[in-house]
Amino acid sequence: MHAKVNSGGVLGVNAYPIDVEVDVSGGMPGFSVVGLPDASIRESRDRIRSAIKNSGFCFPNTKITANLSPANIKKEGIGFDLPIAIGILGATSVLRQVELDGIVFCGGLSLNGKLKYFRGALPIAMSLKRSCTAFIMPKMSAYEAANIPGISVYGAESLAEIVEHIKKITPIETITIPPRKIAANKPYNSLDFNDVKGQEHVKRGLEVAASGNHNILLLGPPGSGKSMLAKRFPSILPDLTAQEALEATTIYSVAGKIKATGLLYERPFRAPHHTISYAAMAGGGSWPLPGEISLAHNGILFLDEFPEFRRDVLETLRQPLESGKITIARVNQALVYPSRFLLISAMNPCPCGYFTDPIKKCQCSPNQIQRYLSKISGPLLDRIDLHLEVPRLKYNELSRKRMGETSDIIKTRVIKNRNLQRKRFDYKPARGSYNAYMTSKEIETFCTLSQDAELILKEAILELGISARAYDKILKISRTIADMESSETIETNHISEAISYRSLDKSLWT
Repeated sequence: MHAKVNSGGVLGVNAYPIDVEVDVSGGMPGFSVVGLPDASIRESRDRIRSAIKNSGFCFPNTKITANLSPANIKKEGIGFDLPIAIGILGATSVLRQVELDGIVFCGGLSLNGKLKYFRGALPIAMSLKRSCTAFIMPKMSAYEAANIPGISVYGAESLAEIVEHIKKITPIETITIPPRKIAANKPYNSLDFNDVKGQEHVKRGLEVAASGNHNILLLGPPGSGKSMLAKRFPSILPDLTAQEALEATTIYSVAGKIKATGLLYERPFRAPHHTISYAAMAGGGSWPLPGEISLAHNGILFLDEFPEFRRDVLETLRQPLESGKITIARVNQALVYPSRFLLISAMNPCPCGYFTDPIKKCQCSPNQIQRYLSKISGPLLDRIDLHLEVPRLKYNELSRKRMGETSDIIKTRVIKNRNLQRKRFDYKPARGSYNAYMTSKEIETFCTLSQDAELILKEAILELGISARAYDKILKISRTIADMESSETIETNHISEAISYRSLDKSLWT
């Protein structure tokens, strides 16, 4: 007997249909899975045998062949346990083929027949929704898939429960997630900019960065508040749009890191330790999974103690900062993951941390300082828009009560500025409609300088010897500052403030 079951697999963040064909024929007892399965799928034979028996069904004591088609694409993961088991039940007449048509089955199996979570439910539902009428998955995975409108998703607890549903003995209810309910259940972020005392210049720079989606480098002595400011930065960013939430959740689904039901509605904030490996940052493994760079998509990647990261780890940032995606190449394939994030890096000015401190004396030699700073390459530094110096707080600033603006007030202004940019660039979701992503042509079109502003910029270029990329960064930052003041033309105060945010372009350490 032969049976065919619909399923799906994932390559990168994209899914593709898989036909699971099962043939139960005469011959010596045996169970083989073909179609380029990985080790986890080959081991599924023992799980499936026990799951079928412990669910109250007979496992055929004959030759069983399961084929995963197309056969030229390697398959991985436990998500094929359920469709193979359903195929065996279909081939042994427990289920009829007509009952299986049009349904996508995905999920792992325990030895007792219970269903287990598998990675990639969201992209599978997104890609196969036009070709199938229903999806049957483990309940936890089904909550991911239910975020795709226009499909019927059934979340099951066990193999026996699925058989009863298909035979219409005990139907399983579809899972629905009302968008309003998801939004209402967002976690509350208690971190607020109002907690930060002083540092008004830095707060202004962070507002500029949030308005134009510019990358940031925070530079200052230990205890000046760099990490505190970075952790509060998400509180002034707009909430994720529906499209951004779907993109971010898809990456987390592929990585198997979704802990709660529904979409991600808070912007991702990834803060890996400086001992992180190249593969963990960029993504990798024998079957490449997203790394921290991709998990920060549509959110923030915070790298504290920036120079302490390995050089090769830091250099992986160069491609995604420029293109918004990262390519992970292997012998037989190359996967592309989206990686459009806002980088916040923080560092001390020297190994001891007190080179620029007015009170504590620096204990480092000039050579030590130079070696420390040279850990960050020039091309990488060029890709960071704002260099913000975070000085030590004075006693009168530390002792006074909180007086700064709340995050909600700043966030309102940031949303206004971003809406202006979305209108200007006609909103291009694939690229991002922010000043930080302007092309050379758009810089020429939208960055109109007054005559005095052009003179100031010319003097700065001659004095600082900045690169062409840094020149573009200054124009993009000044465009954002002009937007914050509702100015069509970039004036002298806008260009001067933008230049002040490029402190590491100066001969600061000589």
